[in-house]
Amino acid sequence: MRRFVAVGGALAGAFGAIVWFLLLVTTAADATIFTRHYPLLIFLNVVLALAMVGLVGWQLTALWRDYRAQVFGARLKLRLMLMFGAVAVLPGALVYGVSVQFVTRSIESWFDVRVEKALESGLNLGRTALDSLLADLSDKGRSMALELSDLPEAGRRSALLRLMERSGAQSAALFSVGGQLLASANSELGSGMLRSLPTQAQLKQARSSFAVTSVDLEGGRMTLRVLVPVAARGVFEDPRVLQLMHPVPPALAQNAEAVQAVYRDYQELQLARSGLTRIYALTLTLTVLLALFSAFALAFVMARRLSAPLSILAEGTQAVAQGDFSPRQAVYSRDELGMLTQSFSRMTRQLDDARRETERHRAELESARGYLESILANLSAGVLVFDRSFILRTVNEGALTILGDDFDGLVGVAVGDWPRQVAVGECIRENFAAANEGEWQGQLELERPNGMPQVLLLRGSRLPEASGGGDVVVFDDVTRLVAAQRSAAWGEVARRLAHEIKNPLTPIQLSAERLQFKLADKLRNGDADMLQRGTQTIINQVQAMKRMVDDFRDYARLPAPDVAPLDLNGLIGEVLGLYETSGATIAATLGERLPPLLGDATQLRQIIHNLLRNAQDALEGRDDGRIEIATGIAGRDAQLLIADNGPGFPPELLPRIFEPYVTTKARGTGLGLPIVKKIVDEHYGRIDISNAPGGGARIDIRLPLVKEEEGKHGNHTGR
Repeated sequence: MRRFVAVGGALAGAFGAIVWFLLLVTTAADATIFTRHYPLLIFLNVVLALAMVGLVGWQLTALWRDYRAQVFGARLKLRLMLMFGAVAVLPGALVYGVSVQFVTRSIESWFDVRVEKALESGLNLGRTALDSLLADLSDKGRSMALELSDLPEAGRRSALLRLMERSGAQSAALFSVGGQLLASANSELGSGMLRSLPTQAQLKQARSSFAVTSVDLEGGRMTLRVLVPVAARGVFEDPRVLQLMHPVPPALAQNAEAVQAVYRDYQELQLARSGLTRIYALTLTLTVLLALFSAFALAFVMARRLSAPLSILAEGTQAVAQGDFSPRQAVYSRDELGMLTQSFSRMTRQLDDARRETERHRAELESARGYLESILANLSAGVLVFDRSFILRTVNEGALTILGDDFDGLVGVAVGDWPRQVAVGECIRENFAAANEGEWQGQLELERPNGMPQVLLLRGSRLPEASGGGDVVVFDDVTRLVAAQRSAAWGEVARRLAHEIKNPLTPIQLSAERLQFKLADKLRNGDADMLQRGTQTIINQVQAMKRMVDDFRDYARLPAPDVAPLDLNGLIGEVLGLYETSGATIAATLGERLPPLLGDATQLRQIIHNLLRNAQDALEGRDDGRIEIATGIAGRDAQLLIADNGPGFPPELLPRIFEPYVTTKARGTGLGLPIVKKIVDEHYGRIDISNAPGGGARIDIRLPLVKEEEGKHGNHTGR
């Protein structure tokens, strides 16, 4: 629709220009034509003026609608349209006023009784003067043509201005036989004379004749034109045509034109003197209105064309600000606005490519980061990452599990300001301060809430500066490893002691029995009783030492467990059947639907017997003794919990409770709990011993459950 209206406006403007030409140019030469077709011309002007009014009204309505809707560019269009309109209205109004006054006074001056007598003499005088000027200009043209024919093509162009100045002409031009302008020279007074080019007929006539002269009338000015052929310098060179133009003196041109027009139309115009003034005034008025409306329509189109690239840039800028880097529409023109929109379009494409590249790198970084976090999360070892200021930045799940802390309030805090895990922080800071090469390894022993020590093996290292610098600490819980090493050492000691002690025990016992047998009947007065007591003491102590040696042997040579899926609740029920006559009350809370676990029934039965005997010994002499045994599921493990209300373990012995020969019994060897610990370790489980808050001992054992794959394949003998 807009394109149709614009095309209609352009056609109306073109037709209006034609009408204006007919009114002001054609009728100036023949007033009878003007008078005869005056109603038609007025009607066409009115129609065109109304069409332009409608076009301007439609443009203003559309512009006002966009302005009310705050469409981008509407204010700029309105401002440009007002500026262009002002530029068109002010000069148009001035020209209109001057033209009306000029036409009115000119018409009044036409009707002078003395003009008719002077017309003929003035006309003859003008013709004579024009013929004289044309003859002089023709002579100068022929002289210049002779000189130009002796010069090469390049020399002709440079010599044209010099020859023109010497001849006194106001304009000189050199044309090809086809009418192409090859060179031109103008003086300041004749700078606008090249607008009227020679026709093909004039050029053809100039090539075939000595010279062609004419008097042209353009814009109220008379111009003398002379066309002279320039001979070719070579055989293969085309001839040229030299055109000289010189303006007729204004007085002479005005007089000649006035004489010719008045002489022809004087009598006719005399009859329409009063109406002619109104006709010209009305025609000028309609023409000025048409020009003004055309200027407004053109101003709207120009404002729209100027604001369109700016609108594209503004929309693109807003889109880029919102993160939309899709290519924008560009105005493909050679002016600055077109280049600007094209540059902006290229910039958005580059930004879009850069964003995609950034997104790709970010995705790769996120993938690498996720991969690293996945690795850290699945590491059993703990990892702590610090920046250059020893502020904790990263902690993995292994560290949370080993230290039993969620690290809430520690991430983002310097080591020296940690409210918890102070011992770990001090150890890390001191070791980094003492490390010369940035790498160190150390061991730290922590006190756990249950009183059992926790041994950590830590290793620290500096991060490279290329990755941002900082420090990383990797640590692992080696408590079980240390305990296993100690257990292995004590097992070796027990094996050697059993070997060294067992050999002399039997001879000692036999010797004591032999002394008793030989000397019992020979001693008197109480000596026999003393011998009996002495030898019996020796025999009893030898038996005790044999039992201790057997315990050493069991601890040192504990066989590998023959694991198989078994029912823990059923095993506990079998063992509890042997303690029905126990002096302490035994309460069993067995978990329902407990899955089977992998274990050696004999060794697990030994664990239960050992722990129940220890609980009974701790409750000896108490009427309110109570033993609680419970089972359940703890994560992926089966849980066995045994507690009593006895005196519990001495706090100073808890850190060494699983070491051999550590016992609270007067007659104990201190190997019961180490054997239990060793059996649990062989089953890939763990055991924790602590004192209950209400008093008494508490033993918590975790054993792995049977996995689905292992349950399908049946029994497994070892791991």
